[in-house]
Amino acid sequence: MKLNKQDILKALESISAPGEGQNMIESGAVTNVVTFAEEVIVDITIKNPSLQAKKKTEVEIMKTIHNLVYEKAKISVNVKVEAPTKSAPNVIKGKAIPGIQNIIAVASGKGGVGKSTVTANLAVTLAKMGFKIGVLDADIYGPSMPIMFDVELERPLAVNIDGKSKMRPVENYGVKILSIGFFTKPDQAVVWRGPMAAKALNQMIFDAAWGTLDFLLIDLPPGTGDIHLSIMQSLPITGAVVVSTPQNVALADAKKGVAMFQQDSINVPVLGIIENMAYFTPDELPENKYYIFGKQGAKNLAEDLSVPFLGELPLVQSIREAGDIGRPAAMQTATPLEQAFEKLTQNVVEEVVKRNDSLPPTEAIKITTMAGCSAVKKK
Repeated sequence: MKLNKQDILKALESISAPGEGQNMIESGAVTNVVTFAEEVIVDITIKNPSLQAKKKTEVEIMKTIHNLVYEKAKISVNVKVEAPTKSAPNVIKGKAIPGIQNIIAVASGKGGVGKSTVTANLAVTLAKMGFKIGVLDADIYGPSMPIMFDVELERPLAVNIDGKSKMRPVENYGVKILSIGFFTKPDQAVVWRGPMAAKALNQMIFDAAWGTLDFLLIDLPPGTGDIHLSIMQSLPITGAVVVSTPQNVALADAKKGVAMFQQDSINVPVLGIIENMAYFTPDELPENKYYIFGKQGAKNLAEDLSVPFLGELPLVQSIREAGDIGRPAAMQTATPLEQAFEKLTQNVVEEVVKRNDSLPPTEAIKITTMAGCSAVKKK
C-alpha cells in the first residue's frame, strides 16, 4: 500500500498534543509529514518539555496512523520541544503612552524623606505654571496621593475611549491622579507579591484615559526594588528626580538611588537631587536657620555625583499640615514656601529641557538578567 500525506494529516486532526486544546494540525504542532510507500515520517513540535509528554505524543501518533490509515505502516516520529519563553513575572509589558510628553520618576533611597510631599507640590506648581499634569502613585504599599490631594473618597470612573473602556483619573487642583489608594479601604493593607503589584500598575498606566499631558510624575516607593524595575521596563522614563534629607543615613541611600538609574542596563537620566528638610526656622526667629539633619548634605552629594542640585526645601510645619488636609503647601500664594517650590519646579523644568535637547528619547529598558519625548518648552 502507498501511503498518502493527506490521509495522514486528516488522521492527526483527531488528536492533540499534551496540554494543548487544538488538534495537532490546527495548533501547528505538526511541522512536516513525508511518506514513502508504506513508511511515514512525522515531524512535530510540542511545548511540554517533559519526557512523558514526548513519549505520549509519539505513541498517540503511531497509534492513530495505525488505526485510521494503515495498520502495518512504518512510522518515525521526530518530537521537538519548544518551550514558550517565560518573561519575568514582575515585568509590566507596555509602551509609551500616547499624548504624554515627559515622564518623570520621583524617587528616594529611603522612606520618610518627603518624596510624596515633594511630588504633590511639584505637580500643583507645574499646573499653576500652565502645564498639563498627571500623577501616578506607584507606591503600592503606602499610597498617599489621595490624602494629599483631598480625594480620598473619590473613585476613577469608566469612560469609553475609541471603543475601549478606560479609567478616568481623579482630578483636583488641575492635576490628574491615579493611585492604588482609590481601590482599597483606608484600613486595608496591600499584601501583594511583585506580580500582583505589577499587574495593578499595568492597569493604572495603560488602562487609564490620561489624555494629553506635558508631565506625568511617578511617585515611586522608597528604595530600589521590584516596582522600580517594573516601571522602567514598562515606560520610557524621561528622567528621574531623587529626594533626600541632609543626614548621612538618607544620603547613603540616595546615592544608591542615583546609582540605580545610572546603571548601564537602565540608563535613565538623573535630572537632579532635591534636599528636603534642609533647615528649620522657628516663627519667633525668622532669620535663624537650624540644620537639624545636617547642612547641605544633598547639595554636596549632587556635586560628588556630578548631577544637578535642584534646590532645598525647609522643614516647616505648614508643609506637613497642608499635606494632611489635602491642600499642598505650594497652593498657598505669596508665601516663602510658594517661592521655594516655584524655584525648585523651574529648575526641574530647565533640566528636562536640557535633557530633551541633548539626549535622544528614553526607551523602556530591557533587563535580561531578571528572571533567569519631545522637548518641553518653558511657559
